[in-house]
Amino acid sequence: MKTYGQYCPIARTSEFFAERWTPIIIRNLGTGCQTFTQLREGAPGIPKALLTDRLAVLERYGVIDRTRRSGGRGYTYELTQSGRELKQVCDAMGEWGARWLEIEPRHIDPSYVIWATCRSVDLDAVPGSGVVVRFDLSDSPRRRYWMVLKQPRAEVCTSFPGRDEDLVVTTDSRTLMEWNLRRIDLKEALRSGRCRVDGPTELARRLPTWVRPSPFAKRMS
Repeated sequence: MKTYGQYCPIARTSEFFAERWTPIIIRNLGTGCQTFTQLREGAPGIPKALLTDRLAVLERYGVIDRTRRSGGRGYTYELTQSGRELKQVCDAMGEWGARWLEIEPRHIDPSYVIWATCRSVDLDAVPGSGVVVRFDLSDSPRRRYWMVLKQPRAEVCTSFPGRDEDLVVTTDSRTLMEWNLRRIDLKEALRSGRCRVDGPTELARRLPTWVRPSPFAKRMS
């Protein structure tokens, strides 16, 4: 870490917190991610080695606890009291950014848009047997995404999840982002042709009730 050479707590916190990817990791932990894979899914583009390094630093500073998973393979991670207080800093950054910064095309990464939408799913509203939703994004034609919506957690897959999809959503990343932020209504997107949902009528009708808005939707409206 580079140092400002100042004992001011703002300077010292910046040296630690302003490292690339650190706020994103804190954010992901705060949304319920617990494993290395889950954390990486919410940080498209982060190298494995860098994520390993950032987690080690966070553990060393007492921001996270690391626990070996049952069976001895891998670890789970969770925020400590210090980490939960640091998440409040992330939330404040989100509130400020939602209010004052514009969303530019470079901010709309398809993998992140899918991940953010998946993290917004209310699994208590999804049928108990679970639902698989495939997303075909026109701005990412070479990749397909599946959301596996079943207790205990919703997951994103980039390869066939082993179960046929119940619904297929054809749209683009911007439309999906604008729905997550509630800048548009899904019915409006369907009417305008920006989105299409194929599958059983009842499931398609209930899809909008499963996806909650982004926690920053009101600030970004």
